[in-house]
Amino acid sequence: MPVIRSVSTEVPPYTIEQSETEAIVRELFKESFPNIDRMMSIFENGQISRRNFIVPKEWFATEHTLEEKNDLYIAESIRLGVNAVSKCLEPNEFHTAPVPYSEIDAIILVSSSGFATPTLDARIMNELPFSPHTKRIPIWGLGCAGGAAGMSRAYEYCLAYPEAKVLVLCIELCSITFQRNDTRKSNLVGTSLFADGVACALVTGDEAELSAGESKLEALPSILGTQSTLMPQSEDVMGWDVKDTGLHVIFSRDIPTVIREWLRPNVETFLEKRGLRQEDIDHFVAHPGGRKVLEAYEASLGYSEQMTEIPRRVLNENGNMSSPTVLYVLKETMLQQPAAGSQGIMTALGPGFSSEMLHVKWEGNVK
Repeated sequence: MPVIRSVSTEVPPYTIEQSETEAIVRELFKESFPNIDRMMSIFENGQISRRNFIVPKEWFATEHTLEEKNDLYIAESIRLGVNAVSKCLEPNEFHTAPVPYSEIDAIILVSSSGFATPTLDARIMNELPFSPHTKRIPIWGLGCAGGAAGMSRAYEYCLAYPEAKVLVLCIELCSITFQRNDTRKSNLVGTSLFADGVACALVTGDEAELSAGESKLEALPSILGTQSTLMPQSEDVMGWDVKDTGLHVIFSRDIPTVIREWLRPNVETFLEKRGLRQEDIDHFVAHPGGRKVLEAYEASLGYSEQMTEIPRRVLNENGNMSSPTVLYVLKETMLQQPAAGSQGIMTALGPGFSSEMLHVKWEGNVK
């Protein structure tokens, strides 16, 4: 089965403590929300300590056009994307020798926080020595579910082409979608959660010949199966409204309730198809979303805080970075070196409303 061999993350240059963000938002929105003091509790109770952005905090004090934001999205996505790809293929925590760019058969590029045609993958390929025949598979619009969905599509590609080596590159620059004049509560909630992040994963098929040297880990996760699920008539749960001023967040207050009521039967269906039970799952590689989303996971699936410890830590240190977030969780999980034979669910929820799940199993002596 396809194997996840390496994961890299790229941290944007400006780290802002949540208390700093709260002060900025309080000043910007105090005229729009008469009960601003009470609403600021979302910053204190969100279990986020800091977030990383491509712009300094002063950037948020002035208005920016959609053109200015999107130009910044393209330039910074290329810069950070090049760095993430290089880190994934160079010797790192996972392998001892570089994987040549020319050996990559396909790039699955996941992003939903800006627009680019040609897409970002083409621009990044022009900065690095990829083969001109590398297949480009850009995916837009999956939001927070995009990281897990990208990994699922890489799994399917490697099943069809067992000799393949595929990169999944997730780039989200949520900070530059900030809307100073959007006085909806959903915008305030989004402002308390979302951040910038970039991550890249290398997935290889059974017959792939690697030049990566030895794996530094005793076991690596194989992907054994996936499940995609769409909740009918749920477009208003999560997404973007595209307006003249840019992307305005759609963020329903009902998301935790939706997760509690919908996720468990969805997970049970997936496990049943895989011949698994809840107690067979050792690792929960989940996109954390936010504090209430994590609590909904725990309530719905009966998981302890120990099962959600890594997603919770990633959220605390980075905020919700949309699609790359689940790859940050995957990287931290892999670096804990799970024992051979242990199993996990990789999952993320996003616009649609939709769910993407992968069954992973750590296999020893992966060559």
